[in-house]
Amino acid sequence: MKSLEIIGFKRANLDSPSVSEIREEGNVPCVVYGPGIKEQVHFYAPAILFRELLYTPEVHMVALNIEGIKVKAILREAQFHPVSDVLLHADFLAYSDKKPIKMDIPVDIKGSAPGILKGGKLEMKTRTLSVKGLAQDLPDSIPVYISNLELGKSVKVHEVKAEGFEILTNPSVSIATIGIPRALRGKKNTEEEDEI
Repeated sequence: MKSLEIIGFKRANLDSPSVSEIREEGNVPCVVYGPGIKEQVHFYAPAILFRELLYTPEVHMVALNIEGIKVKAILREAQFHPVSDVLLHADFLAYSDKKPIKMDIPVDIKGSAPGILKGGKLEMKTRTLSVKGLAQDLPDSIPVYISNLELGKSVKVHEVKAEGFEILTNPSVSIATIGIPRALRGKKNTEEEDEI
């Protein structure tokens, strides 16, 4: 899995005026907590460092460097301004190599569905799967094969193979479906009536 470094600086004050000042200077207030560290650390980091972490479908492990304290973490939550969409706050979970972590991993569609060749359209029902495993065992993406999908058929979570990690998403959830366009729906119904 890809790793990304974020350099941060400890926060002395946790009050509202200092949070506003941090944001005005182009930084993001953050906190890191979890089994990978002894106690939570409040810090801030330049907003520009979050671009590669947030605005990509890829998942990253984060190497935090907070004034020389190095912490392996994952982004647990990001809060955005409701109007301007500016990043307001980030929560990181420090993980231990010995304890499993939960993450959302993107799915990677593989193959070409016969249903698409017949005029169907690929409809993504979910773009990520919730998984649990040791950090070193988690993949960048989870391959989902659609080579046998006909019109109106779906691939479900229980059909996906997971090696070295556990998939937590409900097994009956559809990942992708080959939708039947309206024009084909009418044609299909007519064909069925002709057979009767």
